[in-house]
Amino acid sequence: MIELHPEFLTKNGQKEFAVLPYEEFLIIKELLEELEDLRDLRAAKKEEENSPSVSLTEVKKMVKL
Repeated sequence: MIELHPEFLTKNGQKEFAVLPYEEFLIIKELLEELEDLRDLRAAKKEEENSPSVSLTEVKKMVKL
């Protein structure tokens, strides 16, 4: 877990915005992109879970033809 150092901007005494150091923002952005990739991969695997597949051994036999 990364350690965050937010600064809070308030409006009418209530926290309205959180401002992060740029380096922390970049780390969070990269983590979110990786999470989105993982979510997309899981969705694709679920969508294809009942599709026929070919083992690596079979593919190697097919290529040798």
